[in-house]
Amino acid sequence: MRIYSRILGTGSYLPEKRLTNADLAAELAQQGVETSDDWIVERTGIRARHFAADTQGSSDLATEAARKALTAAGIAADELDLIIVATSTPDMVFPSVATMVQHKLGTAGCPAFDVQAVCSGFIYALTIADSMIQSGSAKRALVIGSEVFSRILDFKDRTTCVLFGDGAGAVILEASDQPGILATDLHADGKYKDILCVPGHVNKGGILGDPVLKMDGQAVFKLAVGVLEETARASLAKANLTDADIDWLIPHQANIRIMQSTAKKLKMTADKVVVTVDQHGNTSAASIPLALDTAVRDGRIQRGQTLMLEGVGGGFTWGSVLLRY
Repeated sequence: MRIYSRILGTGSYLPEKRLTNADLAAELAQQGVETSDDWIVERTGIRARHFAADTQGSSDLATEAARKALTAAGIAADELDLIIVATSTPDMVFPSVATMVQHKLGTAGCPAFDVQAVCSGFIYALTIADSMIQSGSAKRALVIGSEVFSRILDFKDRTTCVLFGDGAGAVILEASDQPGILATDLHADGKYKDILCVPGHVNKGGILGDPVLKMDGQAVFKLAVGVLEETARASLAKANLTDADIDWLIPHQANIRIMQSTAKKLKMTADKVVVTVDQHGNTSAASIPLALDTAVRDGRIQRGQTLMLEGVGGGFTWGSVLLRY
């Protein structure tokens, strides 16, 4: 009998501080950087984002999202067999955010580790958890995407600092004999590392290089649209399904134009795409589980529906997960 991994519950958390485009434009103006709501919305579809407080790290956001997912799933933290956190903005170089979340949830013993695939991180983490459940290594897994990208932004570069926000999203996966995750597809190509990166690191007590985000927006857009269609079709083929079988597309929330282009290629109408980028900005590894939880809680996503989750991020990494909710 095949073992599937099904989503038992979802949760998310957004920091209290919310910045509209007008709020951010006013703050940037004080530093001599010009932007506007119209400029940001036209290019990205973003209208607002949330920034973590100075006292909040990725583990804090992740823990709040995890608690909500556990509540939705109706289980306790000590029933977990596995914790995976996807993040590019950990609290520390080490230990992992996952071990910090484990401790904050008041449990111990099960394996806990981080995955770093930037904006594709949640797709990678979900695929790993699914594989471990299928192998029998775990029965219940907590998978989280959590980011504090506000810490690595250059607020003198209006082409990047207006794009990102902070947040966390989580799911509880459980082993089941009923179909859940139907197919996954992962890829990477390191030759594209320079078009989206943070080229700095800790060295002998200081920072070597430039520790803020750098992006070639046009190059990222061109690559993303192509690979997102390819990976979605790869997962559909593995599950012997077609475009028409998808009830909801939940893409990485990077840019509304990328999302619209991908939906068009998959012959999906705009009303079947879960969009949160307008209110959350790009929350990297957190964006897909944040969007998923939003649509679950507002009632759009119902049990039995087929969902396509997909993301593309620095590395370059990309991938998709096709699942029955």
